[in-house]
Amino acid sequence: MVSAPISGTGVAGGRLAPGDRFELRVVDLNHSGDGVGRHEGFVFFVPGALPGERVAVEVDALHKRYGRARLVEVLEASPDRVAPPCPVYAGCGGCQLQHLSYPAELVWKRRRVEAALQRVGGLQGVAVEPVWGMPSGEPWGYRNKVQFPAGVAGGRLVLGFYRRGSHELVPTGDCLIQSPGLVQAAGLCRRLADEAGLEPYDEYTGQGFLRHVVVRESSIPSQILVAWVTHTAAPIPDTVVEGLVAGLPGLAGVVQNVQPEASNRILGSQEHLLWGRPYLEEHLGPFRFRLSIRSFFQVNRVQAERLYRLAVELAAPEPADAALDGYCGVGGITFFLAQEARFVWGVEENRQAVSDARENARRNRIGNARFAAARLEEWLPRRVREGFRPNVAVVDPPRSGVRPEALDALAASTVRRLAYVSCDPETLARDLAHLVRKGYRVERVQPVDMFPRTAHVEAVAQVRRGR
Repeated sequence: MVSAPISGTGVAGGRLAPGDRFELRVVDLNHSGDGVGRHEGFVFFVPGALPGERVAVEVDALHKRYGRARLVEVLEASPDRVAPPCPVYAGCGGCQLQHLSYPAELVWKRRRVEAALQRVGGLQGVAVEPVWGMPSGEPWGYRNKVQFPAGVAGGRLVLGFYRRGSHELVPTGDCLIQSPGLVQAAGLCRRLADEAGLEPYDEYTGQGFLRHVVVRESSIPSQILVAWVTHTAAPIPDTVVEGLVAGLPGLAGVVQNVQPEASNRILGSQEHLLWGRPYLEEHLGPFRFRLSIRSFFQVNRVQAERLYRLAVELAAPEPADAALDGYCGVGGITFFLAQEARFVWGVEENRQAVSDARENARRNRIGNARFAAARLEEWLPRRVREGFRPNVAVVDPPRSGVRPEALDALAASTVRRLAYVSCDPETLARDLAHLVRKGYRVERVQPVDMFPRTAHVEAVAQVRRGR
């Protein structure tokens, strides 16, 4: 596969229009997993096409510098092409790479990270290691949390995922990347909601009641936490709750989360406990964690433990060190740091996650960690001005990356060793370039496949002070 980015300078002009068909040679995948090729100097993105393939496509849309096309037929197939096992893969937007063999997926994800470092960050010669794939070699059934939007199909309530690039719901009876327990629980939720006559929320009219069904599962013992996300605080019928209790032996709790805003945000801030407890328990390594519906926790538990141990290994805390865990969530990396360092500050803006982190520290008898409910870009500059000087740091930000104010504060603190955990290669590259300009060097990057069968890839960068 070719991993260098392609940029088009051609103009479609009057040569092509939506609905036109032509043959295309695919040379790459873009960051979303779409095939990339040129037709008469004009770049086209084609979902479902693979590098090396000759395909027949139909123009969907034309923009100034690129176009989008629909795959009509594969005329010459890549040796890496496989048959997607999911029956709704062609329409569902949840996965992007089921048609690519898993070994080839891992190769492409490594190249995606390399290309982002070079193109976005201008970082040449950084060692990017082969991607850590699933230890079992099987890329299925790994997710421990699912968020199904609700809709109507054939006059009945359905759950599913949105078609790619739209809010058109694709009903899903099964999902191969979710754990079997999640699929079973979601199926029961759908049946109970339909029988109770719960009306799905319509985002266009602002009417309706049920917005999402969110299910979280832990591994020891198997526990299920169900959240009904509703547009109003009107009660969930008792028959629905009773049906869950009777039908799910591992049920830990049922909550109602109220999200009244006219927005795409899934969860609201108001929550009511309907049965059991509002959290479940999970473990990573020697630690047990309390997880509520709104707390962030990696959806791939097997890879999460490998990721957290790697982050601490690359940060290399020593017994006398003060450490920082930025975007700490419920304390996952914090506790692994606390095993090696003298003291750890965990910083997280989600107050529910911080509450869980403090309770998790108490349960795990972690006495050398404290947590702040704050934005890192506000908390860290203030604490550095007050004299806080961490020796090591780990940051694990959302896809948007670390704010420049926080990066500048890290540099001002003269932190010596840093592990940057990223779920977006482009923002990782941008932020690493910022740190390099502040006097740091990037030693190596280790990608970890947290999201098999999708175009997403996690990566951990080892950063040291000094050029």
